Amino acid sequence: MLDADFFRRWLTTAAAAVDREADRLTELDSPIGDADHGSNLRRGFAAVVATVEKEAPDTPGAVLMLAGRQLISTVGGASGPLYGTLLRRTGKALGDAAQVDEAEFAQALRAGVDAVAALGGSAPGDKTMLDALLPGVDALSTSFAAACEAARQGALATVPLQARKGRASYLGERSVGHQDPGATSSALLFEALADTAAATKEASA
Repeated sequence: MLDADFFRRWLTTAAAAVDREADRLTELDSPIGDADHGSNLRRGFAAVVATVEKEAPDTPGAVLMLAGRQLISTVGGASGPLYGTLLRRTGKALGDAAQVDEAEFAQALRAGVDAVAALGGSAPGDKTMLDALLPGVDALSTSFAAACEAARQGALATVPLQARKGRASYLGERSVGHQDPGATSSALLFEALADTAAATKEASA
């Protein structure tokens, strides 16, 4: 069962991963975006960790809803609303339960991913964060590790795609050959999730 502490640790691990990869995310964003994806997410997730530690919500849903609100208020551009929507909608779907099982979390995260698709008006293959989020959430029913790998492969698969949404779509064919920064950062969330689950399992062994 996953409790509020698990989700706090997931967000802390995700913030560390974003901080570690921020320069690479910005590098990926430079040719096809505003060259600020890494710095924006680094600032946003640092604020999330500080807020969640300070307010200490006591349910998984409350943790994710607070994190989502913080991202929306802290991160500029499209990333804040999209990641904020992902976490808020997932948290809302989890409701007020003190603990959730992996299947309930997978179902809630799918609701979050669907909300991102609706907000961005995007679909698989559009070279967006969905290209990592959808494979990741599809594989979550297998294991956290499988979801991590599926999201990573989804991000890599954006390289040959032509962007059809967002700033990168303005480049047309010139967007081909670049890995999408949003899909790459989305894969980091699944990597952090797998790491958190593995650490939890190890601690309880």
